[in-house]
Amino acid sequence: VAEIEKKIIEAFEVFDRECNKTVDVREIGSIVRSLGCFPTEAELHELLAKVEEEEPTGYVHLEKFLPVMTKVLLDRRYRPIPEDVLLRAFEALDENKRGYITKEELVKYLTEE
Repeated sequence: VAEIEKKIIEAFEVFDRECNKTVDVREIGSIVRSLGCFPTEAELHELLAKVEEEEPTGYVHLEKFLPVMTKVLLDRRYRPIPEDVLLRAFEALDENKRGYITKEELVKYLTEE
């Protein structure tokens, strides 16, 4: 459990721009997917309902997200993204058909496009 929690905290911190243990609610899908989960939009909305404040602020706090996401990962609640989908996505990014993309290209795709 400690190792899973560490992974969740690390993924959360990537999107915690203010370093105040909160993220924009719109980032939750990216965080969940970065942890290897592939929920449907309906499942993502269910998850958000569990981690948002009772009076929605537009932000999610780590202390609410961590236990919910830990249980999701322990229960293997969401199927991982199928390999063929990942491969097609990778091939779309590998415009020169080299069989790889550079770190710089990946950063550009993930942050700008």
